Amino acid sequence: MRIPIVNEQDEIIGHKDREDRNLEDIIRITAIWITDEKGNVLLQQRKFNKKVNPNKWGPAASGTIEEGESYESNAYKELEEETGIKGINLTPIKKTLGRTANGGRRFAYLFTGNVMRSQRLIPQESEVQQLKWFSITEFKNYLKEKPDDFVGIMEDVILFLNL
Repeated sequence: MRIPIVNEQDEIIGHKDREDRNLEDIIRITAIWITDEKGNVLLQQRKFNKKVNPNKWGPAASGTIEEGESYESNAYKELEEETGIKGINLTPIKKTLGRTANGGRRFAYLFTGNVMRSQRLIPQESEVQQLKWFSITEFKNYLKEKPDDFVGIMEDVILFLNL
């Protein structure tokens, strides 16, 4: 898979195969925060065999932007692939430059969306260990008690959403 490499202004300066990038390359990722009608949040536990952040909890969906994709198109694609959720409106919230779990640099763009709790979820077998609804209080308490159980972007999410 080829991914865009960007500069610190988030302008594309080239493309590389995902496996060929180095830690100085800046990539683009999305994170999708899904809530239900009562404000509960849908979290994803990553598959145990994932190369980065195995078994850790993160947003309902996330992904690396591929060549030819925009942040928005990637967010919709990843949400459908990883959770089975489609046909909803996603709202862009904030984009920030930060570090990946392995020390690389990335622009992360957070999107939010809302679904009915009755929405049928279809976890992507190859990437998702489980999808689970949490109340905001449960989520915040779990993150506070066991921060190592979560992907690094979750702290950014709390700040961006003012939770």
